[in-house]
Amino acid sequence: MANVVKSPTSPLTTAEIAALALSLAHLGSGPQADAARHGLRHAFEHLELGDDVVAATLATLTAPLPAPVADRARTIASAITSRLVIRLHYRDVSGRVTVRDVDPVTCMVHREHWYLVGMCRMRGAIRAFRFDRIIATEPTFVPARPHRPEGFLPFQGKRAA
Repeated sequence: MANVVKSPTSPLTTAEIAALALSLAHLGSGPQADAARHGLRHAFEHLELGDDVVAATLATLTAPLPAPVADRARTIASAITSRLVIRLHYRDVSGRVTVRDVDPVTCMVHREHWYLVGMCRMRGAIRAFRFDRIIATEPTFVPARPHRPEGFLPFQGKRAA
């Protein structure tokens, strides 16, 4: 098998990293999944990961999700790709469970957690839902409203003027 080398002057884009990471997230474990995660780690070798947040995020990106969470991640990925509303049964930090319809936009990792980012129809606002707090997912046949991912960065701080 040949090795393919990508020029260091054209690193992976954020969108490429997110797509690869989400694909890996629901692969589970096994030889292909392990090889794919190794490949993603290898893609980051040229980056300096001195920042603890970046290092923790990379570790989360390349760790397999538990099987039940991976199943829900597959449903979420399908909803994003199909541009359909997804119904979530979600347990918040206080332990309250709500059922929410969400226009899914993207998934992201921040530190040790995966998040679904989308427009929550119940709240009428952008929300980030931690994967490990999503207790069930239901696909729907309702078309999601289009939303640009650039407006859905819940962990992006305000830049100083």
